[in-house]
Amino acid sequence: MRAVIPVAGIGVRLKPHTYTMPKVLINVAGKPILGYILDELKKLGIKRIILIIGYMGEIIKEYVDKNYNFQVDYVYQEEREGLGQAIYLAMDYLKGEPALIILGDTVFRANLNEVLKGKYSSLGVKEVENPKRFGTVELKKKFIVKLGEKLAHPPSNLAIVGIYYIKRTSLLGKCLEELIEKKIKTKGEYQLTDALQLMVNQGDKITTFLVEDWYDCGTPETLLRTNRALLENSSNKYKIKGSVIVNPVFIAKSAKILNSSIGPYVSVADNSEVVNSILKDSIINKGAKVEDVLLEQSIIGRNAWMRGKFDKINLGDSSEVDLAYQR
Repeated sequence: MRAVIPVAGIGVRLKPHTYTMPKVLINVAGKPILGYILDELKKLGIKRIILIIGYMGEIIKEYVDKNYNFQVDYVYQEEREGLGQAIYLAMDYLKGEPALIILGDTVFRANLNEVLKGKYSSLGVKEVENPKRFGTVELKKKFIVKLGEKLAHPPSNLAIVGIYYIKRTSLLGKCLEELIEKKIKTKGEYQLTDALQLMVNQGDKITTFLVEDWYDCGTPETLLRTNRALLENSSNKYKIKGSVIVNPVFIAKSAKILNSSIGPYVSVADNSEVVNSILKDSIINKGAKVEDVLLEQSIIGRNAWMRGKFDKINLGDSSEVDLAYQR
């Protein structure tokens, strides 16, 4: 069993943070997004993974090699022409064996053990209020009969959440190859959902499994929402002398908190400092320093520094903002 994780995306909607950091390494609730996926794979006993890298791929490679002991094949996606193309690049490494495909910006909690023992391919789905924003599936009994990517009229409210267990990867490879050879694109890209539809059309049986705990990390707003949800499920409790801590929060051991109020729903990463400040519903990334501020629903990038009175800010890496300065 191998896992395929496409992580070549630029993360346009998370700028300015993705100018200097791959989206999958952005911190949420004390851990990079990719770290949640890799930890789930460890629990499943999967030891071999294929990472489809591109934008700032060396930073991703450094993180994985330093923190994990997987057998990793790194595949470079030079031209980002969609998820379908990214998965097609992994086909030679799969050698027709079953595979678990997980999108690199997918944070989830699900018991995949039974899925991996199943007789059929299976896609993770979740009921959503606005299915137009997602790939969706239509079921007949327990099998998928139709898939679509961000359709104007979705066949159901079952959104595909980015977890795919594929039994017949050789068939998937042939269907992806057909899309690419015939230049069949949807919304300007080669879509994995289109290849899965071809598999269904050729008689392959694909089921679904529900994923209730699935978190989107695509925008600053959804990243903060995910941070809140993950902290809600945390059992960590913090007390810091001279400061007020309103759990749930995450505070790294190497972080310094002085004369401040932290929480609820705040993540403070390694080697960061919070001085004379009040923080709520925010993410403070590695090496950042905030001083004399009031922040809510904010994201502070790595090694950024800010001082003064704020309400809400989205500050990129290695930036400096000082509203306390007076001539």
